[in-house]
Amino acid sequence: MAGDDEKKQNGTSFDLNDFTIIKEGDAEILMHAKNEVFYNNSQVNNRDMSIAVLRTFISQRKQEHDAMLARRTKAGNKAPNAKAENPGDSVQHNGESNDGSEVLKDASHGESSSIPVEQTKNLQGKGREELKPPRVLEALSASGLRALRYAHEVEGISQVVALDNDKASVEACRRNIKFNGSVACSKVESHLADARVYMLTHPNEFDVVDLDPYGAPSVFLDSAVQSVADGGILMCTATDMAVLCAANGEVCYSKYGSYPLRGKYCHEMALRILLASIESHANRYKRYIVPVLSVQMDFYVRVFVRIYTSASDVKNTPLKLSYVYQCIGCDSFHLQTVGRTVSKDKSVRCLPGFGPAVPQECSDCGKKFNMGGPIWSAPIHDQEWVAAMLANVKSMKERYPAYERISAVLTTVSEELPDIPLFLSLHNLCATLKCTSPSAVIFRSAVINAGYRISGTHVNPLGLKTDAPMNVIWDIMRCWVRNHPVKAQPSDQSGSVILAKEPVLQANFARAVASLSQAQAKKVARFLPNPERNWGPKLRAGRQITSKHVSLLGPKALNAMSNHEIGEGTNHENGDGSNHENGDGINHENGDGSNQENGDGSNHEDVEEPAAKQ
Repeated sequence: MAGDDEKKQNGTSFDLNDFTIIKEGDAEILMHAKNEVFYNNSQVNNRDMSIAVLRTFISQRKQEHDAMLARRTKAGNKAPNAKAENPGDSVQHNGESNDGSEVLKDASHGESSSIPVEQTKNLQGKGREELKPPRVLEALSASGLRALRYAHEVEGISQVVALDNDKASVEACRRNIKFNGSVACSKVESHLADARVYMLTHPNEFDVVDLDPYGAPSVFLDSAVQSVADGGILMCTATDMAVLCAANGEVCYSKYGSYPLRGKYCHEMALRILLASIESHANRYKRYIVPVLSVQMDFYVRVFVRIYTSASDVKNTPLKLSYVYQCIGCDSFHLQTVGRTVSKDKSVRCLPGFGPAVPQECSDCGKKFNMGGPIWSAPIHDQEWVAAMLANVKSMKERYPAYERISAVLTTVSEELPDIPLFLSLHNLCATLKCTSPSAVIFRSAVINAGYRISGTHVNPLGLKTDAPMNVIWDIMRCWVRNHPVKAQPSDQSGSVILAKEPVLQANFARAVASLSQAQAKKVARFLPNPERNWGPKLRAGRQITSKHVSLLGPKALNAMSNHEIGEGTNHENGDGSNHENGDGINHENGDGSNQENGDGSNHEDVEEPAAKQ
């Protein structure tokens, strides 16, 4: 990194003895002994995953641009004939409307999108074949580590704008930019600003917007979806997992517009609630999202979505959202889409969905249902993107400090059934029936032999995604219990009611070829333990580390603070994982502030979102 001479030339006026140098990837930052600026080393997973997505995005963006030029060239060859035949047509010529905007089909998913004016100008005249390098906005930067890593490690980025509304954080970010030398100084710029106001006043300007707040991102979503350029990507983290996982359901509804349910699938439901919320904000501006990757890692959820503009495609949003009905007795769940389509002649109409999807009482155990949602029920990953990311990560493993973890997550994601929302827990099924559990291979085989699909999930090592209906699942379990009897239970319990019925399907437990995924067959590690103790959430920047934090942070951080040294996580983000790391957190602007600690999340009880600190 920059040597002492270079630091002097850059005008750095600080004593290195007062700081600890932290290196991650190709970037280095200076951290003061006091917990003034947020940093969390466990967020290296988050940063590495984001870099992998950015590299893939730049590659895909180039391919889409080349495909667009090819279509324009082909259309241009037909233009003379088209004009001769329709000389008075001023509404649209060769994909251009009469106001000069160009309407094209996106190469990646075939959706209509409108090219921004700036890009259209670049495609005209002498510079029509030039594609401007992407600009990145890191809305909550704190120490600036994330922005510095983007600038150093992702080729093709022209500029990274790092924002924070905390003066100490902006000073630290600017100090770190100088400390990282000429490359950082030429690409990264830091501003003291409220991220919400900045994004609102810079609409459609950034190809990439990164939101990683300390707590809930809900207060930033409305301005973020406007700041992303058409076809750009929004990367968003939520660490208020207690709220999203139904510890405070009414707070979740106030922040995200969806009601969560308590279930083994709660972390995936958290992902889908966040996606539904982003879609809702985007729809208000005739925009919609296309998720390319959505993951739950450590103590947070992280989604990566492309944003496009199309008033007609926004009408399809109700088809991508569903309400969830979960039985309070046996935990069976059913989904009901918000909307449906009806085709007549050559037209397609969108209508309200049919309901209810379930009777008043569960057909399996006779208990009532809780209703949650709406959630995003369309695919949450683009498998082509995931394959490209996984190939990139494996080919550049030395460039990813958290290679083992992110490659394991991407491997598991690549094997998920993309069109199946939520998942079952085999142990939960057995707990309902009070029976011994079959192995995952045996259960998978029974589902496959019954003619259905099944896969694992990256969210839970015991989770199983399948398109088999719940009556088939319970028939398989009845057949299992018939061969592995259970003790008699009270007749009013859900398990007793389920077992009292004879199975309609006779399960075949013979081992199926596809009962193991390719990763399992090759014994590839998919769920890794934390690399060290006290891995996870940290305290919000500015808080004093005291003895009461030992259980969360470990004695090392406490000792380091007393010696005025920066321990491994001396800083801490919010428990729930909050914001994490990169300064992003630091900003904490998200007012929700939350405090969250339970791994799954946060605490957050406040319903109101205070305004970002100035």
